[in-house]
Amino acid sequence: MSTYSGHVTPGGVPDVHELARLVVMKASVGGSWDNNVYVLRDRFSGDELLVDAAAEPARVLALCGEGPLRYVVTTHRHPDHWGALAEVAAATGAVTVAHAADAPAIPVPTTLVAGDGDRLAFGSVTVELIHLAGHTPGGLAVLYDDPTGPPHLWTGDSLFPGGLGRTRSADDFASLLDDVERKLFDRLPDETWVYPGHGDDTTLGAERPQLAEWRDRGW
Repeated sequence: MSTYSGHVTPGGVPDVHELARLVVMKASVGGSWDNNVYVLRDRFSGDELLVDAAAEPARVLALCGEGPLRYVVTTHRHPDHWGALAEVAAATGAVTVAHAADAPAIPVPTTLVAGDGDRLAFGSVTVELIHLAGHTPGGLAVLYDDPTGPPHLWTGDSLFPGGLGRTRSADDFASLLDDVERKLFDRLPDETWVYPGHGDDTTLGAERPQLAEWRDRGW
């Protein structure tokens, strides 16, 4: 029986979420930045996708193991989410993925410039990329619609327990909340597991009752 909690600490032991087809490994890197990195591994082929090569390339590469690592998805342009990207990409030959609106601001070449609804396959696992604009113009979430259970969603800094990611203007906040409501909450069930870019996990069901409060408070 899985004992996954989703709680990890900087430099601490990774946590492992065992699904029927996918194994999710979560670790915190970057010291006080406490960035989450996630390795998604097809348990049968070993093929992997990494969400955010944030920092500490040696630790990230150790988490990936023998792989092969097929893709590195950078959820957005902020430097604390791609600090290890150059080293990880060079060591593994993985395809680097970012949204078209953020890719030019990431100083590691983007191999695959992504758009809303694009899909990535590694082994027999397929994930969908969802564009969420507001925290940055080109924020991405990664959705695994598990055929054997609830969906799993990696949200970068767009959605956390208790609220959205930081935005710099009322327009950016409205854009992000509109995208999160329409593309995530309106589409996916309450049981959807949410893995954010920092801190502990949550579910859409735990956050859904707060949507009106978030809109009222404007952050």
